[in-house]
Amino acid sequence: MAARSVPIRTSMKYSNNYVFFPDNKALEKALQHFVGKLIDPDPVHIWPDTQVTEPDNFIHTRGNFEQHRYRGSLLDPAREVFERELAEDDFRQQAPLEWAQTQNALGNILAAQAQQFRDEALYRKAIGAFELALEVLSQESAPADWAATQYNLGTAAQALGRQENDAKSFKRAVDAYTHALQVWNREQTPENWARTMHQLGNTFHAHGLMLKGNTTLQKSVVAYKNALRVFNADDHALELAATHMNCGAVLHHLAESEENPDRLQEAIKSYETGLLVCMEQQLPIHLAVLGRVNIATARAELAELKKDARMADETADEFDVILEAFRGSFQPLCIKHCEAQRDHARSLAETLGRKN
Repeated sequence: MAARSVPIRTSMKYSNNYVFFPDNKALEKALQHFVGKLIDPDPVHIWPDTQVTEPDNFIHTRGNFEQHRYRGSLLDPAREVFERELAEDDFRQQAPLEWAQTQNALGNILAAQAQQFRDEALYRKAIGAFELALEVLSQESAPADWAATQYNLGTAAQALGRQENDAKSFKRAVDAYTHALQVWNREQTPENWARTMHQLGNTFHAHGLMLKGNTTLQKSVVAYKNALRVFNADDHALELAATHMNCGAVLHHLAESEENPDRLQEAIKSYETGLLVCMEQQLPIHLAVLGRVNIATARAELAELKKDARMADETADEFDVILEAFRGSFQPLCIKHCEAQRDHARSLAETLGRKN
């Protein structure tokens, strides 16, 4: 299946822009759990192929259930092993905590397959696995496992909501993340707290676009800014870049909804900060390039709002530079977006120039 990144696609009211997805630690943990069960595993079948000459220019853009530590071919055998274990008659009664952990592992594997194949039924099976785990976990008896399961449930529901444009799934995700935050807090579990805030930001953003609701979009901004209180470049470079970039995306959409140039300037600043983190921390180069696309898209909108011919012309030039330098590594949809934005900016510059 061809690689796909996930721009925010909305009605004509909003621009397309690109959001980033940090590593899914729970999915990595599920695959690590499976690999630990193998007897004398062959490294060739476990670790990614480091001899690949073509870089993957889509990592961290496909969705919440990417993983890069292990080969993707492990998903099928991992699912088979976990499903076989869970089919054992006395597993739940004899070892309820281990049974719940296996349900969690299975849920993450199913969600990764659901994302890979865009399969609604697999997402629902993943959610069902997390719900089964919660039948034997409680906030009182196993708070850490309960919170982690709520988080996993929220992330699967968010992914389903994105794919199906489904309000109920987004609401379910928000409820699950909110439950996780009853255990995780900034003082005692700052990284888990910040990752949950980031995912709340993602969920409110996607749901707000579906609703065309500024209040929900504003909740997204608050959640992202909470996450930024914890993430730092030394320890969480990708999370930091993604949170700045995704916060810029929601500010961008709020600005368009409000026709507010000041809000758009704030979005550009957030994008630029994310781009700076990408460059300084040497994250995959395509993330920086998509950051430049986001910035140029916002500047084109700002030029239109401010009726600034010079800014429009400079933005068209920036899209030309991006297309000339990176066309070979872009998806067709991104090329089409850049060309359309360039042409619109150039036309706007000419129209405004004639009026002046």
